Amino acid sequence: MANEGQIDSVVGKQTVINGDINVKGSTKIDGSVKGSVSVKDSLIIGKDATVQGDIHCKSAIIGGRIEGNITAEELIEFQSSAQMLGDVMCKGLIVEQGVFFEGNCRMSQESKEKE
Repeated sequence: MANEGQIDSVVGKQTVINGDINVKGSTKIDGSVKGSVSVKDSLIIGKDATVQGDIHCKSAIIGGRIEGNITAEELIEFQSSAQMLGDVMCKGLIVEQGVFFEGNCRMSQESKEKE
């Protein structure tokens, strides 16, 4: 990931956000979000985090629970603790053993633009 060492904002473990998040840099979510998440760079979802809403980012590392669709310009990595309920669109995908994934995956940005 381009800015892997730099995180511009953090949603802490005890934090609950009801509403959309829009970050121009990178962010890490360890708490709970009910709303869409839009991140210009890297997104990290901690193993105890939950997101109920769609996610748009450049790249993502997912360790927690997602209920919504993810669109990433580059790579998505699902760590072994991840639970994904929704569709994924990205250029690259890493899925570790133990991930729960219920949805569809498309590996091309071009096909979505044509529809």
